[in-house]
Amino acid sequence: MPRSLAHHHARAVALAVAGLVLVLTAGTSGAAPAARTAPAAQGAGAPPRSVTAAATTVVPAAPGSATPLSGYAVQSTAKVADTAATVSSPGYPATGWYPAGPRSTVLAALLAAGVHPDPFHSTQQELIPAADFSVPWWYRSDFTVADTTARTHLDFSGVISAADVFVNGRRIATTSSVAGAYTRHEFDVTALIRAGTNTVAFRIQPNNPRKHLTMGWLDWLQPPPDENMGIVRDVTVRRAGPVALRDAHVVSALAMPSMATADLTVKARLRNDSDATVTTTLSGTVVRGQGQGQGQGQGQSQGPSHGPARDPDAAFARSVTLAPHETRTVAFSPAEHPALRLKSPRVWWPAHLGDQPMYELDLTATVTGTATPSDTAHQPFGIRDVRAPLNADGARQYEVNGRPLLIKGAGWSPDEFLRWDPTYTEDRLKYALDLGLNTLRLEGHIEPDEFFDLADRYGILTLPGWECCTKWEGEFNRDGAGERWSAADHSTARASMAAEAARLRHHPGVISFLIGSDAAPNEEIERGYLDALKAADWHAPVIPAASDASSPVTGRSGMKMTGPYDWVPPAYWYDKREGGASGFNSETSAGPDVPTLDTLRRMMTPAELETLWKDPAAAQYHRSPSATFDTLELYDTALTARYGAPASLEDYVHKAQLAQYENVRAQFEAYARNAKDPSDPSTGVIYWMFNSGWTSLHWQLVDRYLDQGGAYFGAKKANEPLHVQYGYDDHSVAVVNNRPAPASGLTAQVTLFAPDGTQKYDRTVTGLSVAGGGVSSTALTLPESVPGLPTTYLARLLLSDAAGREVSRNVYWLSTEADVLDYGRSDWFHTPTTTYADLRGLNSMARTAVTATASTTADDASGTSTTTVTLRHAGTGSTPALLTDVHLVRASGEPALPVRWSDNQVSLWPGESATLTATYRTADLRGSAPRLRISGWNSPAVTVPAP
Repeated sequence: MPRSLAHHHARAVALAVAGLVLVLTAGTSGAAPAARTAPAAQGAGAPPRSVTAAATTVVPAAPGSATPLSGYAVQSTAKVADTAATVSSPGYPATGWYPAGPRSTVLAALLAAGVHPDPFHSTQQELIPAADFSVPWWYRSDFTVADTTARTHLDFSGVISAADVFVNGRRIATTSSVAGAYTRHEFDVTALIRAGTNTVAFRIQPNNPRKHLTMGWLDWLQPPPDENMGIVRDVTVRRAGPVALRDAHVVSALAMPSMATADLTVKARLRNDSDATVTTTLSGTVVRGQGQGQGQGQGQSQGPSHGPARDPDAAFARSVTLAPHETRTVAFSPAEHPALRLKSPRVWWPAHLGDQPMYELDLTATVTGTATPSDTAHQPFGIRDVRAPLNADGARQYEVNGRPLLIKGAGWSPDEFLRWDPTYTEDRLKYALDLGLNTLRLEGHIEPDEFFDLADRYGILTLPGWECCTKWEGEFNRDGAGERWSAADHSTARASMAAEAARLRHHPGVISFLIGSDAAPNEEIERGYLDALKAADWHAPVIPAASDASSPVTGRSGMKMTGPYDWVPPAYWYDKREGGASGFNSETSAGPDVPTLDTLRRMMTPAELETLWKDPAAAQYHRSPSATFDTLELYDTALTARYGAPASLEDYVHKAQLAQYENVRAQFEAYARNAKDPSDPSTGVIYWMFNSGWTSLHWQLVDRYLDQGGAYFGAKKANEPLHVQYGYDDHSVAVVNNRPAPASGLTAQVTLFAPDGTQKYDRTVTGLSVAGGGVSSTALTLPESVPGLPTTYLARLLLSDAAGREVSRNVYWLSTEADVLDYGRSDWFHTPTTTYADLRGLNSMARTAVTATASTTADDASGTSTTTVTLRHAGTGSTPALLTDVHLVRASGEPALPVRWSDNQVSLWPGESATLTATYRTADLRGSAPRLRISGWNSPAVTVPAP
């Protein structure tokens, strides 16, 4: 996260930084993106609506069951005069309290109840009084138990920031023990449980991420007024017999490089909760998951199986005698159980490199002399090998199953109010795959289990880690805003690491944990983390920091955090210094990503939109609370200098989309081209960021509503499987092959045009070959000067396969006057530009028409539709149609989202055509017939039916 210098952090301290993320829910799930913000009606001072109490959770008697609480009633302690014993007892009426989902911050619940206006629109979030969240809040939930013979445990994490916990009127834990967003807690409440209704209540303390080991937003967005106080992971009621089964997991060791076998070591803890000595049989199986590995490298498998019984790949059992209240770790190894040495294991691969099969571990603990299991455990896991050595230049180079991999990723953000929506999450993960990304980085905002399940399914690698500049780095990053640690904080940090390691270790997509972000921990803290990781059998690489830092034990990070975070020109990315394409850049982009006009009109008032394009120096609420990033001045100055002063809001947005397309494309292209360089190669790049948790003007490849603009399609173009690209540094034309297999018999054609379409240069090279796995090959180099080439010109790059089919088309708008950077004045967030490329010639392009014919087919079984559109340049003369955009819209003109395009924002010359497909959920049309809105840089907007 960008905030690397002391002066910036001094500003950050002055901000009302928010405590942050994890999961979230205010009771909604799977709603359309448009409905995911709060209803606008009531306003901050309105009385609460009449609410229905949270549903009572029915807890089954079966040992081995784990039942999440279905929701809560919440209320401020300032409005509750009753004692804690009364509030936490069954039958308490909770009159006037608000309903909350099973994972919900306080503010998420209030937004769902309509207490406050939509905080994603304009500056309405400022209307929510922060003082309401300066006192503790009650969370109260009822559950029923019919049979009290089984033991009952309360199991939870995700409390922000701390809580006193009560069951049936008795306090079972205090804020001194239940502290930290990531710590996990289990309490035996058997003695308190009665047949019928039972109550659990949490008195949640206010959050401050500078003071508590929780989560905070810093300069990402305007922080929520409640600083995300609440419970953002499931609170589970677990039932078991006298022996509890915990911490079931598999440690896999894949034979490398053959991958012919995999050794599985199965581990679990048995805990005798009774007062008597017991003998227990622990038995288990390892089975291949059904429905896995069917994505052919595209991550389309459908999760764990629940079908008919299958023959296990391995079965094992052991009898264990436990003294009263004894806990013992039991391990099954291949040496004792040869079946745990799998032959020809099904290996998990990242998307586009192979399939994503999973295995399933099932364990049962049965006490001798009883017929009913005392406890059970089920744990999916994947088999893969991941390593991340430092290369000769000291950069971190990831290898998955022995294959070196250029990390092409972006920073993930949850919803600002931590509302967990599985459909919305899955839509964004599919977008990441659509963009050709292979990795998402989660800095401190470590999502719930379902997120990592989905990432595993889709073959998306993840890089979770702790957050910068808040309490997490308060002890060792003096440039940050976090306070120094107490002895209790050290304990909380170790417990947090232990809990997250145990939760994430079985996910094959998790390829590291970053124990530092902007700074590396000191030795005491690092050893605490490493001890916890080791105890949890963590085997993925541990990275000391996302910045170029070293820790006392782990050593060098192999990463750099040189930015930029604000505007730089496309050529910047090709220079191997600062944030340019060398090494592993853990967070970087050219900053602002102005969304589409559709999204802008949803998030800002007409007056704010007027200011947006007219006043570059104006503070933009929807950019950042940071004084470094609160305006668009650097961006707007460059936009005006390169493209000309905007004449209207529409003109500003059109120019922004061109600027973002060329810049994001260049960032990913530069890192891809340099990946195999013999000296100082690029090994990874994390675009900052993939998405925003709210309606934003910066750091996003896709906006809050899942609309797609220039940044999105620039990334998609750069990361296409077989790609032809231009080098801003040396005028080379290279072919990058992101496919595993080599390609041969290729033809590359490069043609340069004046903006009016007059051809100035043309060259074709045939017989090109390029190896697979991210290798690039230079096809040709353009001359330093071309006679008659105007200041602004277009370059059309075409790549055809051996059969003459076009496999890559890439169009650049360039200038004979280069952008000039002043590296001597670089700071932590950008490098100044002293001379700008002149692209103003694009404004002289004649208007030219693009026609379209479209049709739609619906698949009722899957609930999806596919619209196919053929675009044709129908104009006369020679002027091309530049960056033609197609939007799927409803009859109202609103975009139907999400949608995945085969290609978009294409450029066509007279006589050319392109056929595109759009895939989407039929229901997202909301009953409308599909229509297509087609517009471009120099093409008038038209809307056509797509029957």
